Amino acid sequence: MKIIVCVKQVPDVKDVRIDEESKTLMREGVSSIVNPFDEFALEEALRIRESSGGTVTVITMGPPQAAAALRRCLALGADQAYHLCDRLFAGSDTLATSHVLAEAIRKIGFDLVLCGKQAIDGDTAQVGPEIAEHLGIPHCSYVRRIRLSKVPQKEIIVHSDLGYVVHVIKVCCPVLMTVVKYDNVPALPSIESFFEAKNKPIITWTARELERVLPYCGLEHSPTQVVDIYPPQASREGKLIQNDGEIVPAILNFMRENGIIDEAGR
Repeated sequence: MKIIVCVKQVPDVKDVRIDEESKTLMREGVSSIVNPFDEFALEEALRIRESSGGTVTVITMGPPQAAAALRRCLALGADQAYHLCDRLFAGSDTLATSHVLAEAIRKIGFDLVLCGKQAIDGDTAQVGPEIAEHLGIPHCSYVRRIRLSKVPQKEIIVHSDLGYVVHVIKVCCPVLMTVVKYDNVPALPSIESFFEAKNKPIITWTARELERVLPYCGLEHSPTQVVDIYPPQASREGKLIQNDGEIVPAILNFMRENGIIDEAGR
């Protein structure tokens, strides 16, 4: 089983700030982490490798500092890592990013592609399904459990969590899945693992190795662009309701007066 896990380096959400003029995230001085949902996907990949054999390859697209995310994935147990890094890729939206990743995945070769359900900096949940479309393979979203059938090995049983119901799906490789948090939170890597990962090679591909994506990548070839971005305005206004009788009727009256519920209390 040849498994590829797509990962992304994202700013730590507790440190995120927004540039009011450029309407972009300020990354200078902000610590970066591996997108947590991508770590859940990696943990699923490692469990499949442990039970059924195979290899786990991690891949990311990003600036030079994104290599740190790959190092952490290697420390967590990935076998090899690919870094797609070129100024021509800068400014790519989700569609352009998925074009680049899909071309690299096609070139590496795969049976199974795993992604986190979404990245915590954009929350679009678009890149994974778009990669599947570019590769011409099926995809399963919001996966919380993956189990390989005994025979044939490339037949997979998937539990897809839709919130109100869990779908159990049987699918055959090649396939892409986006993974949610369940019981797949990876353990912290050991100090020895970090030292070993530091010495492992990371394969870097530029636009030269992925020439087919040139008409589809970068800001120029991105059909969507961010027009505005702003933090939500937290409202802390409150109202003190005092009543000598029962407090519940007083609250209900307040909700009716403000249009929160109708006269029937719905």
